[in-house]
Amino acid sequence: MYIAMNRFKVQKGSEEAFENVWKNRDSRLNEMKGFREFHLLRGPENEAEGYTLFASHTVWESHDDFIAWTRSQNFRDAHKNAGQKQGQERPSYMGHPQFEGFSVVEGA
Repeated sequence: MYIAMNRFKVQKGSEEAFENVWKNRDSRLNEMKGFREFHLLRGPENEAEGYTLFASHTVWESHDDFIAWTRSQNFRDAHKNAGQKQGQERPSYMGHPQFEGFSVVEGA
């Protein structure tokens, strides 16, 4: 099993716009071989630096399945314009997303 995560520092006040981009995207993840689950996680607010931490979290049967997703047309379509649809407010980010990939050693 493989877990892929991206961390996003979303500028304070942009949280709702960020969540809406994800809620309204057409990811088609469920069409991909090896896809198991997706979660968008809202983390703590960093008052001193003015952002809220978010993470996207996907679970795959294998690292190869995840790589196949990143090379697919579904991936390109889902990430085109960061998933934003016409008329949606654009969220403000602090820096680029930080990717973290994990091979599962043990699970229940």
